[in-house]
Amino acid sequence: MDDIAGIIVAAGRGIRAGAGLPKQWRLLAGRPVLAHTLTAFRVVGIDRLVLVLHPEDRARADELDLTGVTLVTGGASRTDSVRAALEALVGAPPRQVLIHDGARPLVSAEVINGVRAALTESNAAAPALPVVDALWRGEGGKVVGTPARDGLFRAQTPQGFAFAPLLAAYRAHAGTASDDVEIARASGIEVAITPGSDDNLKLTHPQDFTRAERILAARQETHMRVRIGNGYDVHRFGPGDGCWLCGVLVPHDRALMGHSDADVGMHALTDAIYGALGEGDIGRHFPPSDPQWKGAASHIFLRHAVARALAHGLHIGNCDVTLICERPKIGPYAEAMQTALAQIMECDRAQVGVKATTSERLGFTGREEGIAAIATVCLVAH
Repeated sequence: MDDIAGIIVAAGRGIRAGAGLPKQWRLLAGRPVLAHTLTAFRVVGIDRLVLVLHPEDRARADELDLTGVTLVTGGASRTDSVRAALEALVGAPPRQVLIHDGARPLVSAEVINGVRAALTESNAAAPALPVVDALWRGEGGKVVGTPARDGLFRAQTPQGFAFAPLLAAYRAHAGTASDDVEIARASGIEVAITPGSDDNLKLTHPQDFTRAERILAARQETHMRVRIGNGYDVHRFGPGDGCWLCGVLVPHDRALMGHSDADVGMHALTDAIYGALGEGDIGRHFPPSDPQWKGAASHIFLRHAVARALAHGLHIGNCDVTLICERPKIGPYAEAMQTALAQIMECDRAQVGVKATTSERLGFTGREEGIAAIATVCLVAH
């Protein structure tokens, strides 16, 4: 049983946010809002995610890194959407689940981890901010009452729960609800309040995007930095009729051998990114002892490394890969390799370098026993 899963609810139309795309698909600092939201969960190690989408938005999901993400079609209401997501987890139920609004892309690690910590002692917890302003009740454009604000909170997400009790609560609940806390409480589940954040705003109106851009700019200023990493990898030749190199299948009279598809160039680049982050190598994240990665396409590893960089507030500044071999000849395929790597990393091709050299017939590469690759990457704050 997995320890925890995250549900990202993003099936709404977001009409109050203005014309154009639904708010969860609009760009924020050059990336779709949902890309920021997914990154916020990955940065705290929640890699099992359920993304609930409107049926009209399914094709747009290809814009996102969907590693570890299950896509679920949403319902007519938020309640229906969350219920569908919970049912999608039943086959392999997690112990806990966090439910988050897709339009809250700036949720911090502190807010998420605060909920997780509270779940060690409670079956439910949710972040909130105490109401500090005076409250008015209005009618016809005039103040008709001044209710007390004592004990009132502004609810936020993610709202966290022990999975089994929440699933039972949803199955027993008829109709809709404003949020998951309402359904939990209707089933008798006590909900702990954890600290929220003013930055954890829900994008609702056009001006919210302006505020969110300012928050991201301030974070970038605070965390401006550059990280450099390098990677090195080797794979031997074996039987076959082509080699995967930097995402391109290059015809050859032999293939490279390895636990995955043995793309030596992509492995070196992936390790360079992990190295820049201080997060080890591919083997730490995708152990070769795990049979699920046997024969896996190497773009899975590279996308994960890039997602980890994004989770740290970093993106690809530029990278360079050198393939060391006598054959096959790399030159005719170098541009295609640049394009493939750029697409996988969601960056411009001009940020990617791919070249090759021989070892003057010296060593194992000179004897054509295998191919080596070295890679360097520069990560910069975004």
